[in-house]
Amino acid sequence: MPSPGTCFDPAGTRFGLPTYPWRLAPDGYATRRQLRTLGLRPGGQDVAAQLLRPRRRRDPLIAYLYRIDSAKPVRPTTPAKWAALAKANAARRTCPACRRDAGYCIPTSLGMCGTCADLEEQRTP
Repeated sequence: MPSPGTCFDPAGTRFGLPTYPWRLAPDGYATRRQLRTLGLRPGGQDVAAQLLRPRRRRDPLIAYLYRIDSAKPVRPTTPAKWAALAKANAARRTCPACRRDAGYCIPTSLGMCGTCADLEEQRTP
């Protein structure tokens, strides 16, 4: 298990990639989630560096970093994709027992809307 002091390897000799301690990445690098908030995507580029966060009794947390200057803009969502997402969300809201739109996503633990689940619970002795 690496200690916080051994997580600094900018040359990449120890871990194979340039490695930095958690929250200490140099400018110009970002995680996938950070790229997304900037309206970017990795765009096929390989991982450029990594962040390591040591933990007790477990493997360290790893966050992969990509170069911001090599990132590409996020592709716009097409009308067909919006329609497919709307259809999928409607299916998640439709109760299989009563076939009504519940107005919320049906919990997978119940498998039906709250009204049908309450009725089912009352029927079982």
